[in-house]
Amino acid sequence: MDYKWYFKTVLLSMLIALQGCSAVKGTTSALFGPSEDEVKLTPRTSTYNDLKSLPSPRGKIVATVYSFRDQSGQYKAAPASSFSTAVTQGATAMLIGAMQDSGWFVPLEREGLQNILTERKIIRAAQKKPNTPINNDVALPSLLAANIMLEGGIIGYDSNIQTGGLGARYFGIGVSEQYRVDQVTVNLRAVDVRTGRILHSVMTTKSIMSREISSGVFRFIEFERLLELEAGTTSNEPKQLCVLAAIESALLHLIAQGVKEKSWGLQDPSQINSPTLQFYMNAPQKII
Repeated sequence: MDYKWYFKTVLLSMLIALQGCSAVKGTTSALFGPSEDEVKLTPRTSTYNDLKSLPSPRGKIVATVYSFRDQSGQYKAAPASSFSTAVTQGATAMLIGAMQDSGWFVPLEREGLQNILTERKIIRAAQKKPNTPINNDVALPSLLAANIMLEGGIIGYDSNIQTGGLGARYFGIGVSEQYRVDQVTVNLRAVDVRTGRILHSVMTTKSIMSREISSGVFRFIEFERLLELEAGTTSNEPKQLCVLAAIESALLHLIAQGVKEKSWGLQDPSQINSPTLQFYMNAPQKII
């Protein structure tokens, strides 16, 4: 076998492939694996569909969230920076978005309350002067007060709660698979603003799966001619989407508890038998 011709052919093929790595419409092709993707809407999990399929409430609940943050105190494992947190710090925005998506709440801005107050001061100052701009010429109404306050946060993040793998090799040809499971836990509470009483409290847990699959060939095809090939892929569930799913699930359970205990009601009482509501009202709690 003419190995010089063989290696020249392989080298030429690689050069042609490398020339194909050019930018087209903002994306870049790759020799192996996925290429760069364009900006798109964030994908959602099944809990988002459950939020959108909830029956309508008798009246929307005016609610506010002051802070819903990471309370786990967990940082990324080495060799990542010890200052990088294990989970997102944007859980408040996630919860407010879930409240709007559910159609059950009128969420009020409280995380940026100081910014609102500053803008209102600017408007009042402008109204005291002549030639007031049109958008500042109307008297400011009072800020809307909330009936319910949602509290809680990300209270736990556990790494490597389950690990494992499987592999096999025969005559220098092998394949292996490894996985790791992390876990995030969220607490959500509904508090009556007028009395301070906690109406409902829910904890939800979501697993985060990481998986690696690899294969390889390692054998001599002729004397002093070694063939070695390797290929593999790793997939990790996006942590922020898992946190979002846990928050959406907690909100669904909270709404279902409130309906069951008559803290709030449905526009059509017969809709209490809707599949989505029944699923979250009667979800079993696993005992370990």
